[in-house]
Amino acid sequence: MIGTVEPSEHASAPVLAAYSYCEAVTGQQARNFAYGIRLLPTPKRRAMSALYAFSRRVDDIGDGALADDVKVTRLEETRAVLARIHEGAVDEDDTDPVAVALAHAARRFPIPLGGLDELIDGVQMDLRGETYETWDDLKVYCRCVAGAIGRLSLGVFGTEPGARGAERAPEYADTLGLALQLTNILRDVREDAEGGRTYLPADDLAKFGCSAGFSGPTPPEGSDFAGLVHFEVRRARALFAEGYRLLPLLDRRSGACVAAMAGIYRRLLDRIERDPEAVLRGRVSLPGREKAYVAVRGLSGLDARHVTRRAVRRRA
Repeated sequence: MIGTVEPSEHASAPVLAAYSYCEAVTGQQARNFAYGIRLLPTPKRRAMSALYAFSRRVDDIGDGALADDVKVTRLEETRAVLARIHEGAVDEDDTDPVAVALAHAARRFPIPLGGLDELIDGVQMDLRGETYETWDDLKVYCRCVAGAIGRLSLGVFGTEPGARGAERAPEYADTLGLALQLTNILRDVREDAEGGRTYLPADDLAKFGCSAGFSGPTPPEGSDFAGLVHFEVRRARALFAEGYRLLPLLDRRSGACVAAMAGIYRRLLDRIERDPEAVLRGRVSLPGREKAYVAVRGLSGLDARHVTRRAVRRRA
């Protein structure tokens, strides 16, 4: 069982200010994520915001306009901040609010901070310009940049006492992270191509005649782009189905948070499946009212109950 540690200590003014900064970053930069974590109780919401703000810092270094050698230096500096958090060497009056908030969250919850080292490893893979021949190759990258986030988040959520199969919760959290990342890759396929990045496995691109890449609003001539997208959608759906087995292991509000975030991405996947070429014309997104529906569905426990019923049928 993965429990949570929630001492009754009152957070100091500097810590509260640091959390407020992280929540502002989250609200401005990650609307889907912010939509989900608002369902959490305050301590968990703050801790998730701190995790997001640190992760965002890492991502922004990788995606920014700095020279690659400067990015490498900045990532190592960020890794050094993480080491200070690991060592308990960040004071409440530190000038880095993200470090202050994350250090407090790591004292309050059993967060496996090594997952943030994995995230830095994944961004370094981007800087090296790595490409992926097979799905197994791509999974290594996805586990660094998304599966690790799932496991970090589980440290905040914890599992329900006595939940059957709770020992597999980190595995399910990791798999759900892979599902979200593959959905991201499909959504951002043209944007990534314009930035000189290709994430989809070369084997899959070749199979569907898409090795020429995605530099414009239409698929490569003679390709089966729709076939490629549908193939990857099926893969993502299988990952979601496995990852959703996490939901019955969580308390109601944590499960609602995960269901809301994952539900938004599943609906994005539905849209991409219906109109594969939409990802070449612009970013596919959901309107606010649809996100609200997903949040209500998650809070009601419908997704968790659905997963539980399917698990029971499989055991029967």
